[in-house]
Amino acid sequence: MRKLIECVPNFSEGRDHGVIDAITAPIEAVDGVRLLDIDPGQATNRTVVTFVGSPDEVIEAAVRSISRATELIDMSKHAGEHPRFGATDVCPLVPVSGITMEETVEYAHELARRLADEVGLSIYCYENAALVPERRNLAAVRAGEYEGLATRLEDPAWQPDFGPATFNPRSGATAVGARNFLVAYNINLNTTSTRRANAIAFDVRERGRKKRSGHPLTGEVALDENGEEIWIPGSLERVKAIGWFIEEYGVAQISMNLTDIEATPVHVAFDEVSKRAEERGIRVTGSELVGLIPLGAVLEAGRHYLRKQHRSIGVSDTELIKIAVKSLGLDELGPFDPQTKIIEYAIDDGPRLIDLSVRRFAEETASESVAPGGGSVAANVGALGAALGTMVANISSHKRGWDERWEEFSDWAEQGKTCHDELLALIDADTEAFNEIMAAFRLSDGTDAEAAARTKAIESATRRAIEIPLRVMEVSLASMDVIGAMAEIGLPASTSDAGVGALCARTAVMGAYLNVMTNVRSLTDEAAAADYLTRGREMQDAATARETEILAAVQQRIDAT
Repeated sequence: MRKLIECVPNFSEGRDHGVIDAITAPIEAVDGVRLLDIDPGQATNRTVVTFVGSPDEVIEAAVRSISRATELIDMSKHAGEHPRFGATDVCPLVPVSGITMEETVEYAHELARRLADEVGLSIYCYENAALVPERRNLAAVRAGEYEGLATRLEDPAWQPDFGPATFNPRSGATAVGARNFLVAYNINLNTTSTRRANAIAFDVRERGRKKRSGHPLTGEVALDENGEEIWIPGSLERVKAIGWFIEEYGVAQISMNLTDIEATPVHVAFDEVSKRAEERGIRVTGSELVGLIPLGAVLEAGRHYLRKQHRSIGVSDTELIKIAVKSLGLDELGPFDPQTKIIEYAIDDGPRLIDLSVRRFAEETASESVAPGGGSVAANVGALGAALGTMVANISSHKRGWDERWEEFSDWAEQGKTCHDELLALIDADTEAFNEIMAAFRLSDGTDAEAAARTKAIESATRRAIEIPLRVMEVSLASMDVIGAMAEIGLPASTSDAGVGALCARTAVMGAYLNVMTNVRSLTDEAAAADYLTRGREMQDAATARETEILAAVQQRIDAT
């Protein structure tokens, strides 16, 4: 898997688009880096930029962009709603794929060193990259903001981790970190009151609010036996939140950083804020995503709201995204484009076979090219079979009179969707495996070392070209559990659809096994070849037997109607 990291610098300029363009242009000039999002804010006077790529290229792009920001942004003239202490306020690195957090921390330290040495910035390392435990929390690092930075730099305990310990009124200081995926998320309220928005923010944020005697906002702060302020924790874990008024929208918002979306998913934050707002006579009208969000977080939100409606969650990703967007009101302040706001879609290189129309897929298969071939077609047929089983489960879940069974059918639909999603991915994987074999055969074998490397590459690619169709067999066979159940208990009028699904699944298993038998002949490891063939034969026999059972059940139900 290719090593990818995301970089999310926050620049203290959100109004001058000429400056913003000049800052982001160096990012696009670095090969191997993709600029995903530029999100300027008028009220905050801050722009959140998101780009992704291989680690070395991302570090280079970050240095170039931050260097340009240092030249163009004068912090002594900056004003905005968001906490900040530098021209480039923060610059976190986020592991995306093929890389550990530990490795990402090393890259964060490299970035910090380069920004100090090459740009002359004062750098504090935070989150997982923190070199001092007290600096792990960004709020602690940025305490006092830009206005208090000169005084703080005089404190020996707050010398920068890298770079000069002298105050630069133009550039301020920068926090460089390594963290897990953070979702910056704003929830819109039907009020203009910052005070009321803050009260809701204090209700939900993990830190909570200071305990007071008398009035909860203006009363005297309570102290413990050591004279320390007592805090009442909020209701949401790993959540930072404040309330503010956004003039360009004319509403107050709860501005949130969800620092661990496994601890507090987006939909949980939205529902909790809605509940707390209602208790205060305020209504949530929608929400706004700043930057990008992982696909899984959006899909889980869609499932959450479908469950609340007692509807099947085994529907397409497109439908789940649509439900999530409408339920969270992500399109209230502007269009929500999944292709640019969901990170997996934004970095998708494409084009892929699964993105072709039915006509184009058939035409591509019929062309003079040897790929896509039988392996991709087998995976496609398997995906269609699993999809038919899923379809029967979904329509059965909302049959009139079967309301109490919605969850039973939803579980089957979700199981079927898992199968057809993987089979769809295997359509392209099979063609990619074939291309890897061709590339291996094209390697030079001039020297002994080159010949050995070529032989090793061919063997590795051949194994992959066997294991992909074997996986097609496994998943297609697994889909027959869903198809079989729907043939027996699904909507009677759709029984024939389950039968067609069984025919597709068995065809996928047998077709993929033909690929296995063809490719094992090229393996030099005879024991591995024998094992592959044995596994394939067993699955083929099981699929044939299962097809017979399902078709018998289908015939019986058709005869009974």
